Amino acid sequence: MVSFIRTIIMYSIVILTMRIMGKRQIGQLQPYEFVIAIMISDLASLPMQDSSIPLWTGIVPILSLLLLQLCISFSVMKSKKIRGFLCGKPCIMIKNGVVIEENLRNQMYTLDDLLEALRLKGFPDVKSVQLAILENNGELSVLPISESQNLTRGDMSIKAPSDVVTDLIIGGCLLEDNLELLNIKKDFLMCELSKSGLSKVEDAFYCYVNGAGKIIVQRKENIK
Repeated sequence: MVSFIRTIIMYSIVILTMRIMGKRQIGQLQPYEFVIAIMISDLASLPMQDSSIPLWTGIVPILSLLLLQLCISFSVMKSKKIRGFLCGKPCIMIKNGVVIEENLRNQMYTLDDLLEALRLKGFPDVKSVQLAILENNGELSVLPISESQNLTRGDMSIKAPSDVVTDLIIGGCLLEDNLELLNIKKDFLMCELSKSGLSKVEDAFYCYVNGAGKIIVQRKENIK
């Protein structure tokens, strides 16, 4: 019975604390908010598990973290420098249909992760993206190229090409299964790479076949 009452008390305190912190969803938490949320859950679990630990040993640190979080949130709203240090800054991952390789490395974001996020947003073709921005909360915001945004195939009365995009090279690695799937000879692919000034597969950062059947090639940044 005592454990039940202690659990109710700690649960109520944690709920009250999280409500005071704000209504952000878990995926929208800033890094400092996420850390505080984890620490609060750990502090609350100790008095619930061990009845020999006084409740105040969990309540006082939780209230202290709440006070710290409120102070940080106030500072973040007032100071751009503090906001940039604690929350980071949005990072451009794609600009005008070109993946920014350096930003991928800086954010420890793989090309596979980026392509998956684009597909989930309904953009299987990198060339249809004007801007893709990795927000502070980890979400990818995508702005399509204006031409594709304002015109629809229905307006133009044309047959829609396939939206399927097939990757051929990712990060300099050839996807031979996809070559076989599309019945593309490696010699033909190398010829397409040479048109972009590339002499070997390892020089290509990203290569794919778009819905219209065109091979798109993006070279690695360190290849001149």
